[in-house]
Amino acid sequence: QGQLVESGGGSVQAGGSLRLSCAASGIIFSGYAMAWYRQAPGKQRELVARITSGGNTGYPDFVKGRFTISRDNAKNTVYLQMNSLEPEDTAVYYCNANPINPYYRSYWGQGTQVTVFS
Repeated sequence: QGQLVESGGGSVQAGGSLRLSCAASGIIFSGYAMAWYRQAPGKQRELVARITSGGNTGYPDFVKGRFTISRDNAKNTVYLQMNSLEPEDTAVYYCNANPINPYYRSYWGQGTQVTVFS
């Protein structure tokens, strides 16, 4: 059974940086596209970054140029480097693993809180 465990959340002043990590276990990591989502109170969960098994990345406009997703297949870990943080980035951040082979299921982590204060 696969498991994703996020870490690296916390509180930071606006303009600061945080680096989130998501460690995967129980899955063939290289067979999954990985993504980070976030959910603020009262809002829907939204995609903030994604990376394919081959390392291609994609971002929505509201984080482009500030957030960078990367993965280390040797460590079964995906990262989210967040720079120039804004209070609007405050949310619970979730890691997602989506299999290339649709026979397998996707996974979600438990989430990590990011709070940006002005």
